[in-house]
Amino acid sequence: MNIPARSSYRLAPARLRLIGTLFLFLTACPWTISASLAAAPADEGQATGPIAAEANPQVFATMCALVASGFEADAAPGNPDFSQLRRQLRSLHGPATEALRDYYRQHALSNSGATLSRFMTFALIAGPAPKFQPVLKREELPPDVLALDGFGDVLASFYEEAQIEGLWRKFEPAYERAASSVREPLGQIVLACTAYLREIVRPGVRTFRVYVEPMVGNETNVRNIGDQYVVVINPATTSFDLMRHAFLHYLLDPLPLRYRDKLLGEQPLLLLADRAPNLPSAYRADLTSFFDECFVRAVEFRVRRLPAAQLAEEAKLAEADGYVLIPPLLKALSKFESSEPSMSLYFPDLLRSIDVVTEQQRLQTVKFAPASDSEPARERAEGLGTKKDNAANAGSDLEAELSAAERMIAERDAAGAAQAFERILLKIPGQPRAVYGLAVASVLQGDAEHARALFEQVVAAAHDESPQMRPEPATLAWSHIYLGRMHDLEDDREQALQEYRAALAIDNASETARSAAQRGIEQAYRPAVSNRPPDER
Repeated sequence: MNIPARSSYRLAPARLRLIGTLFLFLTACPWTISASLAAAPADEGQATGPIAAEANPQVFATMCALVASGFEADAAPGNPDFSQLRRQLRSLHGPATEALRDYYRQHALSNSGATLSRFMTFALIAGPAPKFQPVLKREELPPDVLALDGFGDVLASFYEEAQIEGLWRKFEPAYERAASSVREPLGQIVLACTAYLREIVRPGVRTFRVYVEPMVGNETNVRNIGDQYVVVINPATTSFDLMRHAFLHYLLDPLPLRYRDKLLGEQPLLLLADRAPNLPSAYRADLTSFFDECFVRAVEFRVRRLPAAQLAEEAKLAEADGYVLIPPLLKALSKFESSEPSMSLYFPDLLRSIDVVTEQQRLQTVKFAPASDSEPARERAEGLGTKKDNAANAGSDLEAELSAAERMIAERDAAGAAQAFERILLKIPGQPRAVYGLAVASVLQGDAEHARALFEQVVAAAHDESPQMRPEPATLAWSHIYLGRMHDLEDDREQALQEYRAALAIDNASETARSAAQRGIEQAYRPAVSNRPPDER
């Protein structure tokens, strides 16, 4: 989800295709809206209704681990409670704490926002303390979590040694105060959005949670894991516009999914939008996600009740960034506003009202914003954005693009993944995760020679002078394993064994990779199903 603020994560195409199974952000007892936001229930602070603002013990434990390891984020201004907590965590010592810090150094990315995003994904799929076992099956885990193989055990040991449960009890009142500060604005968002759409939030499996966590600083993370939509915020620094945008996704995402076959007529408009330099890669190859994001943004403009001149200017800025469906959707929403049905009933009429031929003609003369003008429209309008912020956003954008492409691999969408990785490599030649991902996509497409060259490129990059261009241990290990399997298929057993042994020799490779390499040493690889990649990383 391309959120107009500093967000570590954007809901991507895989979100729409995997809702109900995994993602994602980004395919999902009676009570009233006001009652659901009145207060957190007494049982561990966990709410039972579909919508709530609260603290989350797994997020808290994960953030304690990150802060103790040296993660840097702006502290909540003027809040001595959390400043004290940070100092206490930084002063911790012990075998489990030192092991945690070593793990963090090995898995931290060059961008702090991307690092936080990776660990936050783990926190949101982790089960309760003290074991923190993922609630999803391994084959359903997102790439972010697979890259953190073994973190659950490291966190569990730290949790016990540092007595995090006691810290949680000590600071729980401060977290409850932070959650209370969010409930009123969240309630206003819920009422405004549901009233505009004429929808009722009914009890069921789909939930929307705002988790308050002051230790994230200025970073905001958004996820949808199956039918669970989550926003993790620092209430002292986060714009509530982010919550509204995420909540509208919660309300509206099911509609493009339900009618995705009827969206095919808008495909020519996506092809035109693909010319926009600032359109995120996540939307370029997936019409459903592209339509969904434009739809949410258009509804958001109307919910904000902008004056006509400001609405026209913001819609123009959004279209210049590639969201070309916003103008026709705004026209369709004007008709919806004068009708009676709820949006869930009106949606087919809204789709039919879009004249694709007329829009194609209009877009022939549209001027897209140049790539250098990449700040979100709302930041431009408010004069926000510094060089530091832009650098952080760039790192978060790359992580989002890589994660979206990797989820396409998980879905066996080899062609879409290959295009996504190639776009990344056009911007950052040699980016190791993108090279590796393109290699796996080539395996799925049956292009063994291209895959071999790319895996060899990953292996060679292990000695690159720039740390940023060296592959992570998991990526490097699996590249060796793939090469070993290729040699096995060519009956070159000696060379295959060299690759498997090289994989085992890599420090901090995942246990899954080590097991696969050991199996390769014990027995030559013979696939049961051709071109099926391993459960890597």
